Amino acid sequence: MRVKCVLCDAINNLDEELPLSKKLRNRPIHTYMCSSCYDRIAIKTEERVATGKFRFYRDSPKSAEDYL
Repeated sequence: MRVKCVLCDAINNLDEELPLSKKLRNRPIHTYMCSSCYDRIAIKTEERVATGKFRFYRDSPKSAEDYL
């Protein structure tokens, strides 16, 4: 399956049986990012989180134990 990165427009080939290729084929709202763009965004996000001025909501404020 040929896919195109939404950021850099690089065209890559994915195996037809990978879960990512099935997700892209069945749900068009999902987009594909190549590994270099994905890594670049991850590094930039980690740098912004390290500054302390960026709020990164990883977990919900209430845990599952609160509901039991």
